[in-house]
Amino acid sequence: MRFDVNLSILLTDLDLVERPAAAAKAGFDAVELWWPFDTPDPGGAELAALRGAIEDAGVRLVGLNFDAGDMAAGERGLLSSPEGSARFQANIDVAVRLAGELGCGVLNALYGNGPGDDRDLAVANLRRAADAAAGIGATVVVEALNSHENPKYPITSSQAAFDLIDEVDRDNVAFLADLYHLHRMGEDVLALIDGHCGRFGHVQIADDPGRGRPGSGRMPYPEIFARLAAAGYRGHVGLEYRHEGPGAFDWRRA
Repeated sequence: MRFDVNLSILLTDLDLVERPAAAAKAGFDAVELWWPFDTPDPGGAELAALRGAIEDAGVRLVGLNFDAGDMAAGERGLLSSPEGSARFQANIDVAVRLAGELGCGVLNALYGNGPGDDRDLAVANLRRAADAAAGIGATVVVEALNSHENPKYPITSSQAAFDLIDEVDRDNVAFLADLYHLHRMGEDVLALIDGHCGRFGHVQIADDPGRGRPGSGRMPYPEIFARLAAAGYRGHVGLEYRHEGPGAFDWRRA
């Protein structure tokens, strides 16, 4: 398996521009990010600082979220939001350009959880994002989140995500298999891998319960990794778990 570090949830004791080098020091050559800026179209200096930090560290950005709104306040995407749609559209070209400059081939578009959920708007926005991403050869992924932590987010199962992807009808739109969220919703993640791995555009992991590192919960990660390999998954697996203090990556040596 090829693993990457999600710099938005790990190594957060460091400033953002210090995290790529810390990931490299920990032995990784790839990283991913939620949208790391407060605005959909940050200034050139902010973009250049992040781009430089990633390039100087010698790591590759393999996953980037589009602007998903105010994540700290509970927002989980803008695709379906009549109030947030303009913000998402303003972010499309900025995010795609940054991804292209850093060789990133996966862009995650969270659906949204605000009032006034508009499915048709979400589909139209996903098509816009997919068409822009196609210009750099990138894939847009759709993620299901668990309803325990995200009670207003409507895409909470692999099937709901597949239905949305099918409706968007773009060759470069795929499923982000966040195995933590899916397991929390009671899905058989091994059966999902066996039956639908060909639809995966990216994989993210954390253990359940607790959203900690593999081995901290009950999920059978050695078997999960074996099934992904057997099913032909060749992408990165994003480490999107919480961990404070040293030892965040010790499980890889166990």
